[in-house]
Amino acid sequence: MQQKLPNGGPEASKLEAILNSAVAAIITIDISGMIDSVNPATERIFGYPAGELIGQNVRMLMPEPFHGEHDSYISNYLSTGRRKIIGIGREVMGKRKDGTTFPLDLAVSEFVAGGKRYFAGIITNLSDRKRVEEALRESERKLAQAQRLESIGQLTGGIAHDFNNLLTVITGNLELIEMSVQGEHVHKMLRDAQEAADLAAKLTSRLLAFARRSHLEPEILETNDLVLNVTSMLRRTLGEHISLSTVLAPDLWQVKVDPTQAESSLVNLAINARDAMSKGGKLVVETRNIRMEEVKSGDTIELPHGDYVQISVSDTGTGMPAEVRDRAFEPFFTTKTRGHGTGLGLSMVYGFAKQSGGHVTIYSELGHGTTINIYLPRANGTMDTDAVPVDAELSRKRRETVLVVEDDDGVRDLTVTRLVTLGFKIHESSDGASAIKFLESGLKVDLLFSDLVLPGGLTGYDVARKAREIYPGIRILLTSGYAEDLLRAENLGSIKLLRKPYRLADLRSALEAVLSEPP
Repeated sequence: MQQKLPNGGPEASKLEAILNSAVAAIITIDISGMIDSVNPATERIFGYPAGELIGQNVRMLMPEPFHGEHDSYISNYLSTGRRKIIGIGREVMGKRKDGTTFPLDLAVSEFVAGGKRYFAGIITNLSDRKRVEEALRESERKLAQAQRLESIGQLTGGIAHDFNNLLTVITGNLELIEMSVQGEHVHKMLRDAQEAADLAAKLTSRLLAFARRSHLEPEILETNDLVLNVTSMLRRTLGEHISLSTVLAPDLWQVKVDPTQAESSLVNLAINARDAMSKGGKLVVETRNIRMEEVKSGDTIELPHGDYVQISVSDTGTGMPAEVRDRAFEPFFTTKTRGHGTGLGLSMVYGFAKQSGGHVTIYSELGHGTTINIYLPRANGTMDTDAVPVDAELSRKRRETVLVVEDDDGVRDLTVTRLVTLGFKIHESSDGASAIKFLESGLKVDLLFSDLVLPGGLTGYDVARKAREIYPGIRILLTSGYAEDLLRAENLGSIKLLRKPYRLADLRSALEAVLSEPP
């Protein structure tokens, strides 16, 4: 414990040992709010050495509104005796030396020593608990969503199967009637009825695709050829107001899927993207190889480890709010007006990917567009047995300092954990304004790693421009779930973009590539 302890021989030594070994931060202040003593845990939690704390007002460890109101808490208690926190405890926010904030549990007690009144605060960092709680909530949300889709799929598959049987009877009898009656007028009515039955059959086909009960005829396909065939057709149908481009990875792995279902999936995604860009925009179809390692906590792609081909369809449309994104794969769920969609397009894509042994994810920001990623297993693909595990390449620790800018708490926590694992020193911000404020503080930053879409009106590009002004030699790595062709920065020169979702190996490679370039 920094600061003097009462003389007491062995008892004082024992007390000091207890305070020094405590996991929780323990701070004592006088009645004016000035810090009188701190223990080592306080230094670890808040990032200040004891010498910078003792003699300072304890409000320096608090963000607003606690910072501005703290002294009034003490004065009100001393004048009225009413306890609002003393002896009660509460959850508040703390502020570290680097400006970042974190949740903490604060328990305050009062004592007298040497004829003077003091207050003691015992502070527990709740960040880890919050991360665990958030991860648990996210896991529960994903499980509930998967169970809901599975239940809907079972119900939908049964209904579609029975409905197909009914349609078989209807269409068969329509054919027999057409063969046995005369008259063009009657034949036209029969043809209209047959067309309606055919449309109903297509509807049930989509329902069966969602329920993963379609009859698939998989073939070994060159995915880039598949994409080129579909996009050449789409260029004639999407309209002149949509700019369509492709970014195709060389040496793309083959996949074994049903070509008709694969083409239908891409067409459905393109039509959805077009409808989200009523005033025009850009549509990019991108392919790449991706290797799934063992699933780690916080990852958003829940697939067995192995090799996959990723097909991404990105647009610059309206984007989806979270409540729409969570229900997007449900059959008949649609935000389109009546008569402008059945709500089966995305559910069919979901069922096709799942039945093919893959997965589908949605990355969307309201007002910033959407990217939908289809993951299909590599044909006869497995993990390379001679591939170097990520952990084996982490022995060379870095010394650089990285400023992480990410508004999603879960993604930011995972990113910080990964960067610490790679040996980097970390500072973090949750929005563009606080990131710029941190850069202006003068603390050393070697690399800016920022999401592109941030709250508060500032983008990752804005933060990057400001970072270049303050530190002309700073390295910059941006990340986004959107295709790179949709993200063109002006006046920033060549800048590397890491596509979400990414693995630890992808992050390491991108960072090493950026840091190896000249400033």
